[in-house]
Amino acid sequence: MTFPVSENVAKMHTSSTLKAGQIAADLRERGFDIIDLTVGEPDFTTPEFIKDLAIEGLHKNITKYTPSAGLKSFTEAVAHFYAEQFGANISTKEVAASCGGKQALFNAVCTLVNRGDDVLIPKPYWVTFPEIVNFCGANSVFIETEKTDFILTAEQVREAITDQTKLLIVNSPNNPTGAVIASDEMRKIIEVCAEKGVYVLTDECYLFFVYPPSEVFTSAVLPEDLRKFVCVAGSFSKTYAMTGWRIGYTIAPEEWTNAIVKLQSHSATHPTSFVQYACARAMERRAESMAAVSEMLAEYKKRRDWLIPELRKINGFRCAMPEGAFYAFVDVREMPGEKFKVSADVADYLLNEAHTVVTDGAGFGANGFLRLSYATSMENLEKAVERMRNLFESKTRTV
Repeated sequence: MTFPVSENVAKMHTSSTLKAGQIAADLRERGFDIIDLTVGEPDFTTPEFIKDLAIEGLHKNITKYTPSAGLKSFTEAVAHFYAEQFGANISTKEVAASCGGKQALFNAVCTLVNRGDDVLIPKPYWVTFPEIVNFCGANSVFIETEKTDFILTAEQVREAITDQTKLLIVNSPNNPTGAVIASDEMRKIIEVCAEKGVYVLTDECYLFFVYPPSEVFTSAVLPEDLRKFVCVAGSFSKTYAMTGWRIGYTIAPEEWTNAIVKLQSHSATHPTSFVQYACARAMERRAESMAAVSEMLAEYKKRRDWLIPELRKINGFRCAMPEGAFYAFVDVREMPGEKFKVSADVADYLLNEAHTVVTDGAGFGANGFLRLSYATSMENLEKAVERMRNLFESKTRTV
Protein backbone atom coordinates (compact mmCIF):
# COMPACT_ATOMS: atom_id res chain seq x y z
CA MET A 1 0.00 0.00 0.00
CA THR A 2 1.29 3.45 -0.90
CA PHE A 3 0.91 5.98 1.88
CA PRO A 4 -1.43 8.79 0.70
CA VAL A 5 0.79 11.77 1.53
CA SER A 6 -1.15 15.00 1.79
CA GLU A 7 -0.93 17.39 -1.14
CA ASN A 8 0.62 20.09 1.03
CA VAL A 9 3.50 17.84 2.07
CA ALA A 10 3.85 15.97 -1.24
CA LYS A 11 4.76 19.15 -3.09
CA MET A 12 7.51 20.01 -0.60
CA HIS A 13 11.15 19.08 -1.17
CA THR A 14 13.51 17.64 1.42
CA SER A 15 15.94 20.23 2.77
CA SER A 16 19.01 20.07 0.51
CA THR A 17 21.30 21.31 3.28
CA LEU A 18 20.19 18.65 5.75
CA LYS A 19 20.28 16.00 3.02
CA ALA A 20 23.89 16.88 2.20
CA GLY A 21 24.76 16.79 5.88
CA GLN A 22 23.21 13.34 6.19
CA ILE A 23 25.29 12.10 3.25
CA ALA A 24 28.41 13.26 5.08
CA ALA A 25 27.33 11.53 8.30
CA ASP A 26 26.52 8.26 6.49
CA LEU A 27 29.89 8.17 4.72
CA ARG A 28 31.72 8.96 7.95
CA GLU A 29 29.96 6.03 9.64
CA ARG A 30 31.19 3.80 6.82
CA GLY A 31 34.77 4.75 7.64
CA PHE A 32 35.50 7.44 5.05
CA ASP A 33 37.61 10.46 6.02
CA ILE A 34 34.94 13.03 5.21
CA ILE A 35 35.20 16.80 5.46
CA ASP A 36 31.72 18.27 5.87
CA LEU A 37 31.21 21.84 4.65
CA THR A 38 27.42 21.61 4.41
CA VAL A 39 25.21 22.34 7.40
CA GLY A 40 25.32 25.87 8.80
CA GLU A 41 25.90 24.86 12.39
CA PRO A 42 28.45 26.67 14.59
CA ASP A 43 31.29 24.38 15.64
CA PHE A 44 31.47 26.21 18.96
CA THR A 45 29.86 24.83 22.10
CA THR A 46 27.04 26.72 23.79
CA PRO A 47 28.56 29.23 26.26
CA GLU A 48 29.00 27.61 29.65
CA PHE A 49 27.01 30.25 31.51
CA ILE A 50 23.95 29.53 29.32
CA LYS A 51 24.25 25.80 30.06
CA ASP A 52 24.43 26.65 33.75
CA LEU A 53 21.32 28.81 33.46
CA ALA A 54 19.40 25.90 31.93
CA ILE A 55 20.46 23.69 34.84
CA GLU A 56 19.40 26.47 37.19
CA GLY A 57 16.00 26.48 35.52
CA LEU A 58 15.69 22.73 36.04
CA HIS A 59 16.59 23.04 39.71
CA LYS A 60 13.96 25.75 40.01
CA ASN A 61 11.46 23.24 38.56
CA ILE A 62 10.72 25.35 35.51
CA THR A 63 9.61 22.20 33.73
CA LYS A 64 5.88 22.76 33.24
CA TYR A 65 3.75 24.25 30.49
CA THR A 66 4.27 27.92 29.76
CA PRO A 67 1.96 30.30 27.89
CA SER A 68 2.07 29.64 24.15
CA ALA A 69 3.67 33.06 23.66
CA GLY A 70 6.40 32.03 26.09
CA LEU A 71 7.29 32.77 29.67
CA LYS A 72 6.63 36.35 30.69
CA SER A 73 10.28 36.60 31.66
CA PHE A 74 11.25 35.51 28.13
CA THR A 75 9.08 38.00 26.23
CA GLU A 76 10.16 40.76 28.63
CA ALA A 77 13.82 39.83 28.17
CA VAL A 78 13.54 39.97 24.36
CA ALA A 79 11.88 43.39 24.47
CA HIS A 80 14.41 44.71 26.98
CA PHE A 81 17.39 43.29 25.07
CA TYR A 82 16.32 44.99 21.84
CA ALA A 83 15.76 48.25 23.73
CA GLU A 84 19.19 48.15 25.35
CA GLN A 85 21.13 46.81 22.35
CA PHE A 86 19.43 48.71 19.54
CA GLY A 87 17.17 51.35 21.06
CA ALA A 88 14.06 49.57 19.75
CA ASN A 89 10.67 50.27 21.33
CA ILE A 90 9.01 46.87 21.56
CA SER A 91 6.01 45.78 23.61
CA THR A 92 6.06 42.33 25.20
CA LYS A 93 2.72 41.76 23.44
CA GLU A 94 4.64 41.86 20.15
CA VAL A 95 6.96 39.00 21.15
CA ALA A 96 6.28 35.27 20.84
CA ALA A 97 8.71 32.46 21.62
CA SER A 98 9.11 29.66 19.05
CA CYS A 99 10.84 26.31 18.66
CA GLY A 100 13.78 27.73 16.74
CA GLY A 101 13.95 30.29 13.98
CA LYS A 102 12.46 27.85 11.50
CA GLN A 103 9.19 27.58 13.41
CA ALA A 104 9.16 31.35 13.80
CA LEU A 105 9.19 31.62 10.00
CA PHE A 106 6.52 28.94 9.57
CA ASN A 107 4.31 30.64 12.13
CA ALA A 108 4.67 34.03 10.46
CA VAL A 109 3.94 32.83 6.92
CA CYS A 110 1.13 30.44 7.83
CA THR A 111 -0.74 33.12 9.78
CA LEU A 112 -0.63 35.62 6.91
CA VAL A 113 -0.76 34.13 3.43
CA ASN A 114 -3.68 32.40 1.74
CA ARG A 115 -3.87 30.00 -1.17
CA GLY A 116 -3.12 31.90 -4.37
CA ASP A 117 -1.26 34.80 -2.73
CA ASP A 118 2.13 35.78 -4.13
CA VAL A 119 5.17 35.83 -1.87
CA LEU A 120 8.33 37.61 -3.05
CA ILE A 121 11.58 35.76 -2.35
CA PRO A 122 14.98 37.14 -3.43
CA LYS A 123 17.31 34.65 -5.12
CA PRO A 124 19.45 32.99 -3.94
CA TYR A 125 17.27 32.03 -0.99
CA TRP A 126 17.45 29.80 2.04
CA VAL A 127 16.04 26.43 0.98
CA THR A 128 13.06 26.49 3.36
CA PHE A 129 11.50 29.80 2.25
CA PRO A 130 9.73 28.51 -0.88
CA GLU A 131 8.79 25.27 0.87
CA ILE A 132 6.84 27.17 3.54
CA VAL A 133 5.10 29.14 0.80
CA ASN A 134 4.29 25.92 -1.08
CA PHE A 135 2.91 24.36 2.08
CA CYS A 136 0.50 27.29 2.45
CA GLY A 137 -0.69 26.95 -1.14
CA ALA A 138 0.72 30.35 -2.06
CA ASN A 139 3.02 31.20 -4.98
CA SER A 140 6.74 31.91 -4.70
CA VAL A 141 7.76 34.82 -6.93
CA PHE A 142 11.53 35.08 -7.15
CA ILE A 143 13.57 38.25 -7.47
CA GLU A 144 16.94 37.79 -9.20
CA THR A 145 19.74 39.65 -7.39
CA GLU A 146 22.96 38.52 -9.07
CA LYS A 147 23.27 41.77 -11.04
CA THR A 148 23.27 43.71 -7.75
CA ASP A 149 25.89 41.43 -6.15
CA PHE A 150 23.16 39.37 -4.48
CA ILE A 151 21.91 42.38 -2.52
CA LEU A 152 18.18 43.06 -2.75
CA THR A 153 17.24 46.66 -3.61
CA ALA A 154 14.09 48.67 -3.06
CA GLU A 155 13.78 49.21 -6.81
CA GLN A 156 13.78 45.46 -7.45
CA VAL A 157 11.03 45.05 -4.88
CA ARG A 158 8.96 47.87 -6.37
CA GLU A 159 9.17 46.29 -9.83
CA ALA A 160 8.17 42.86 -8.49
CA ILE A 161 5.09 43.88 -6.48
CA THR A 162 1.70 43.23 -8.07
CA ASP A 163 -1.89 43.25 -6.81
CA GLN A 164 -1.40 39.60 -5.79
CA THR A 165 1.65 40.26 -3.61
CA LYS A 166 1.03 39.62 0.08
CA LEU A 167 4.47 39.17 1.59
CA LEU A 168 8.19 39.71 1.02
CA ILE A 169 10.71 37.44 2.79
CA VAL A 170 14.13 38.99 3.38
CA ASN A 171 17.21 37.31 4.88
CA SER A 172 20.12 39.58 5.81
CA PRO A 173 22.88 38.59 6.47
CA ASN A 174 22.04 36.16 3.74
CA ASN A 175 22.24 32.40 3.62
CA PRO A 176 23.78 31.25 1.24
CA THR A 177 25.61 34.31 -0.13
CA GLY A 178 26.76 36.15 2.99
CA ALA A 179 25.46 39.40 1.47
CA VAL A 180 24.27 42.14 3.83
CA ILE A 181 21.60 44.74 2.98
CA ALA A 182 22.62 48.16 4.27
CA SER A 183 20.30 49.72 6.84
CA ASP A 184 19.20 52.60 4.60
CA GLU A 185 18.36 50.22 1.75
CA MET A 186 16.45 47.89 4.08
CA ARG A 187 14.38 50.82 5.27
CA LYS A 188 13.64 51.80 1.65
CA ILE A 189 12.58 48.22 0.91
CA ILE A 190 10.14 48.22 3.80
CA GLU A 191 8.87 51.69 2.89
CA VAL A 192 8.05 50.42 -0.62
CA CYS A 193 6.21 47.43 0.83
CA ALA A 194 4.30 49.54 3.37
CA GLU A 195 3.27 51.93 0.59
CA LYS A 196 1.82 48.99 -1.34
CA GLY A 197 0.29 47.25 1.68
CA VAL A 198 2.73 44.34 1.45
CA TYR A 199 4.02 42.67 4.61
CA VAL A 200 7.67 41.87 5.24
CA LEU A 201 9.19 38.91 7.09
CA THR A 202 12.82 39.54 7.99
CA ASP A 203 14.85 36.45 8.85
CA GLU A 204 17.54 37.76 11.21
CA CYS A 205 19.05 34.51 12.48
CA TYR A 206 22.57 35.72 11.50
CA LEU A 207 21.91 39.18 12.94
CA PHE A 208 25.17 39.59 14.85
CA PHE A 209 27.45 37.81 12.39
CA VAL A 210 28.33 40.88 10.32
CA TYR A 211 31.91 41.74 9.41
CA PRO A 212 33.12 45.36 9.49
CA PRO A 213 32.65 47.74 7.76
CA SER A 214 29.10 46.40 7.35
CA GLU A 215 26.87 47.16 10.33
CA VAL A 216 24.40 45.12 12.36
CA PHE A 217 20.83 46.20 11.64
CA THR A 218 17.46 44.94 12.81
CA SER A 219 14.12 46.00 11.36
CA ALA A 220 12.83 46.10 14.94
CA VAL A 221 14.18 49.66 15.23
CA LEU A 222 11.98 51.05 12.47
CA PRO A 223 9.20 53.54 13.35
CA GLU A 224 5.74 52.24 14.16
CA ASP A 225 4.20 53.16 10.81
CA LEU A 226 6.66 50.80 9.10
CA ARG A 227 6.92 48.11 11.77
CA LYS A 228 3.19 47.42 11.56
CA PHE A 229 4.01 45.65 8.29
CA VAL A 230 7.05 43.77 9.62
CA CYS A 231 7.66 40.51 11.43
CA VAL A 232 11.21 39.91 12.67
CA ALA A 233 12.18 36.24 13.04
CA GLY A 234 15.02 35.79 15.51
CA SER A 235 16.94 32.76 16.71
CA PHE A 236 19.44 31.71 19.37
CA SER A 237 20.72 28.85 17.22
CA LYS A 238 23.53 30.58 15.34
CA THR A 239 24.09 33.55 17.63
CA TYR A 240 24.78 31.52 20.75
CA ALA A 241 25.67 28.14 19.18
CA MET A 242 22.40 26.63 20.44
CA THR A 243 21.12 24.83 17.33
CA GLY A 244 19.90 21.77 19.23
CA TRP A 245 18.09 23.77 21.90
CA ARG A 246 15.38 24.80 19.38
CA ILE A 247 14.56 28.27 20.60
CA GLY A 248 13.68 31.41 18.66
CA TYR A 249 11.10 34.19 18.60
CA THR A 250 9.10 36.59 16.49
CA ILE A 251 8.63 40.32 16.93
CA ALA A 252 5.53 41.48 15.07
CA PRO A 253 2.50 43.78 15.42
CA GLU A 254 0.21 42.64 18.22
CA GLU A 255 -2.53 41.31 15.91
CA TRP A 256 -0.02 39.27 13.90
CA THR A 257 1.56 38.01 17.14
CA ASN A 258 -1.88 36.96 18.46
CA ALA A 259 -2.39 34.88 15.31
CA ILE A 260 1.07 33.34 15.70
CA VAL A 261 0.32 32.41 19.31
CA LYS A 262 -3.03 30.90 18.30
CA LEU A 263 -1.35 28.72 15.67
CA GLN A 264 1.43 27.66 18.03
CA SER A 265 -1.08 26.73 20.72
CA HIS A 266 -2.26 23.95 18.40
CA SER A 267 1.18 22.83 17.20
CA ALA A 268 4.25 22.91 19.43
CA THR A 269 2.35 24.61 22.30
CA HIS A 270 5.56 26.44 23.32
CA PRO A 271 9.35 25.97 23.37
CA THR A 272 10.93 24.04 26.25
CA SER A 273 10.29 25.85 29.52
CA PHE A 274 13.74 25.74 31.11
CA VAL A 275 15.35 26.68 27.78
CA GLN A 276 13.19 29.80 27.72
CA TYR A 277 14.36 30.53 31.25
CA ALA A 278 18.03 30.15 30.27
CA CYS A 279 17.65 32.41 27.25
CA ALA A 280 15.78 35.06 29.23
CA ARG A 281 18.53 35.14 31.83
CA ALA A 282 21.23 35.15 29.13
CA MET A 283 19.67 38.21 27.49
CA GLU A 284 19.59 39.91 30.88
CA ARG A 285 23.36 39.27 31.06
CA ARG A 286 23.78 41.16 27.80
CA ALA A 287 27.45 42.04 28.18
CA GLU A 288 28.41 38.43 28.80
CA SER A 289 26.24 37.20 25.92
CA MET A 290 27.64 39.70 23.45
CA ALA A 291 31.20 38.90 24.52
CA ALA A 292 30.57 35.27 23.56
CA VAL A 293 29.14 36.37 20.21
CA SER A 294 32.12 38.66 19.55
CA GLU A 295 34.52 35.80 20.23
CA MET A 296 32.76 33.59 17.68
CA LEU A 297 32.57 36.40 15.11
CA ALA A 298 36.31 37.05 15.42
CA GLU A 299 37.03 33.40 14.67
CA TYR A 300 34.63 33.36 11.71
CA LYS A 301 36.33 36.45 10.32
CA LYS A 302 39.73 34.81 10.68
CA ARG A 303 38.49 31.78 8.75
CA ARG A 304 36.79 33.90 6.11
CA ASP A 305 39.85 36.06 5.54
CA TRP A 306 41.96 32.95 4.96
CA LEU A 307 39.45 30.83 3.05
CA ILE A 308 38.16 33.18 0.34
CA PRO A 309 41.58 34.08 -1.14
CA GLU A 310 42.50 30.37 -1.13
CA LEU A 311 39.30 29.39 -2.92
CA ARG A 312 39.98 32.03 -5.56
CA LYS A 313 43.23 30.23 -6.41
CA ILE A 314 41.41 27.05 -7.41
CA ASN A 315 40.94 26.60 -11.14
CA GLY A 316 37.36 27.45 -12.08
CA PHE A 317 36.33 28.88 -8.71
CA ARG A 318 35.07 32.46 -8.32
CA CYS A 319 34.00 33.73 -4.93
CA ALA A 320 32.99 37.12 -3.53
CA MET A 321 33.96 38.11 0.00
CA PRO A 322 30.94 37.48 2.28
CA GLU A 323 29.89 40.41 4.45
CA GLY A 324 28.09 38.30 7.03
CA ALA A 325 27.06 34.79 8.16
CA PHE A 326 29.64 32.01 7.65
CA TYR A 327 29.30 30.79 4.08
CA ALA A 328 31.42 31.00 0.95
CA PHE A 329 29.24 31.08 -2.16
CA VAL A 330 31.39 29.78 -4.99
CA ASP A 331 30.59 30.35 -8.66
CA VAL A 332 31.66 27.22 -10.59
CA ARG A 333 30.03 28.05 -13.93
CA GLU A 334 33.44 28.43 -15.55
CA MET A 335 34.83 25.09 -14.42
CA PRO A 336 36.97 23.68 -17.26
CA GLY A 337 36.01 20.42 -18.93
CA GLU A 338 32.82 18.93 -20.27
CA LYS A 339 32.03 16.75 -17.27
CA PHE A 340 30.61 19.66 -15.26
CA LYS A 341 27.24 20.51 -16.82
CA VAL A 342 25.67 21.77 -13.60
CA SER A 343 26.92 22.58 -10.11
CA ALA A 344 25.63 19.24 -8.83
CA ASP A 345 28.27 17.61 -11.03
CA VAL A 346 31.00 19.58 -9.26
CA ALA A 347 29.55 18.73 -5.84
CA ASP A 348 29.39 15.04 -6.72
CA TYR A 349 32.95 15.12 -8.04
CA LEU A 350 34.17 16.68 -4.79
CA LEU A 351 32.31 14.05 -2.81
CA ASN A 352 33.52 11.04 -4.80
CA GLU A 353 37.07 12.13 -5.54
CA ALA A 354 37.99 14.34 -2.58
CA HIS A 355 35.59 13.11 0.12
CA THR A 356 34.57 16.73 0.69
CA VAL A 357 30.86 17.44 1.03
CA VAL A 358 29.46 20.80 -0.09
CA THR A 359 25.92 21.97 -0.87
CA ASP A 360 24.78 22.35 -4.46
CA GLY A 361 23.53 25.87 -5.12
CA ALA A 362 20.51 24.56 -7.03
CA GLY A 363 18.76 24.04 -3.68
CA PHE A 364 19.09 27.78 -3.11
CA GLY A 365 17.77 28.64 -6.56
CA ALA A 366 21.32 29.19 -7.85
CA ASN A 367 22.46 26.40 -10.16
CA GLY A 368 26.12 26.97 -10.97
CA PHE A 369 27.13 27.77 -7.40
CA LEU A 370 28.27 25.81 -4.35
CA ARG A 371 27.76 26.78 -0.73
CA LEU A 372 30.67 26.01 1.59
CA SER A 373 30.19 26.52 5.31
CA TYR A 374 33.23 27.70 7.24
CA ALA A 375 31.55 27.03 10.57
CA THR A 376 34.17 24.34 11.05
CA SER A 377 37.77 24.22 12.22
CA MET A 378 40.69 25.83 10.40
CA GLU A 379 42.22 22.36 10.21
CA ASN A 380 39.20 21.10 8.27
CA LEU A 381 39.20 24.14 6.01
CA GLU A 382 42.90 23.74 5.23
CA LYS A 383 42.44 20.04 4.45
CA ALA A 384 39.41 20.76 2.27
CA VAL A 385 41.21 23.44 0.25
CA GLU A 386 44.22 21.17 -0.22
CA ARG A 387 41.98 18.38 -1.50
CA MET A 388 40.15 20.74 -3.87
CA ARG A 389 43.36 22.32 -5.09
CA ASN A 390 44.86 18.91 -5.82
CA LEU A 391 41.68 17.86 -7.58
CA PHE A 392 41.21 20.90 -9.79
CA GLU A 393 44.86 21.97 -10.18
CA SER A 394 45.66 25.22 -8.46
CA LYS A 395 45.68 28.35 -10.56
CA THR A 396 45.77 31.93 -9.32
CA ARG A 397 42.68 33.92 -10.29
CA THR A 398 41.67 37.50 -9.81
CA VAL A 399 37.98 38.26 -9.28
